[in-house]
Amino acid sequence: MFQRPHFQILEKRLNEPRSFIQVLAGPRQVGKTTLVGQVLEALDTPSHLVSADGASEYGTAWLDQQWEVARQKLRQSGAKSFILAIDEIQKVPNWSETVKANWDADTRHGTPLKVILLGSSRLLLQQGLTESLTGRFELTYLGHWSFGEMRSAFGVTAEQFVWFGGYPGAARLMEDELRWKKYVLDALIEPSITRDILSLTRVDKPALLRRLFELGCLYSGQILAYNKMLGQLLDAGNTTTLAHYLKLLDSAGLLGGLEKYNGEVLRQRQSSPKFQVHNNALLSAQTPETLSEIRQKPDKWGRLV
Repeated sequence: MFQRPHFQILEKRLNEPRSFIQVLAGPRQVGKTTLVGQVLEALDTPSHLVSADGASEYGTAWLDQQWEVARQKLRQSGAKSFILAIDEIQKVPNWSETVKANWDADTRHGTPLKVILLGSSRLLLQQGLTESLTGRFELTYLGHWSFGEMRSAFGVTAEQFVWFGGYPGAARLMEDELRWKKYVLDALIEPSITRDILSLTRVDKPALLRRLFELGCLYSGQILAYNKMLGQLLDAGNTTTLAHYLKLLDSAGLLGGLEKYNGEVLRQRQSSPKFQVHNNALLSAQTPETLSEIRQKPDKWGRLV
């Protein structure tokens, strides 16, 4: 089974004496849970892997319960250490305070419980880490798959990678592009916007955020002034609102705005952003044409691509 380079990093850290909480952050469907599963399977240390998806209604009580389950399994196993891995940790309200309390309690009592936290909303995850867990964690960011990884794992060509991007879960659907587009739209883009942004962050104009994402994909690789965007977006509000929504999209691994380089910070922040999708699949999935149709289009010299 293919292993990303992060496998060796996480495996090494979990083999060390208990010292830091291991935090894995990154966009949806880039293999965070799969990676942790591979590492836990490779280690001799017993473990307890759970997902907080759907646990928001139970709040921190659910988190305390899972921690106690791990402690109980540690005592029953008689092992020298135990690993608790919690996926989608940002779904639990006020998770960072509860994690801090349990981690510090284990530290005081000498409980050899190692912890892995996974999250798909980088902004919310970072807020929780800096608010309560300063000095207690190591952060590993898992981004979208590179061309080398997609080629090694799925035999993807350079042309396919440019069009279909680096989502491993969608790789097997590339032969049926209409099905692939629907998968990316319904299973990747929509959950990223709905679950990682709208359900966890206050957004007063969700329709505007969605339209900004669509516009940003359309202009990916191009510079577009915020004032020009206001003319193309209904109920756009002001440039501060657009900048904030772009930051949220960036935190979910969807769309970023590259600022113009300048030695003066003020001018850098006032510059118009250059849109860039984090994964070309996000752009291609919203394009009405398929790759085969584009290949049949003649270039400016009348030659077929």
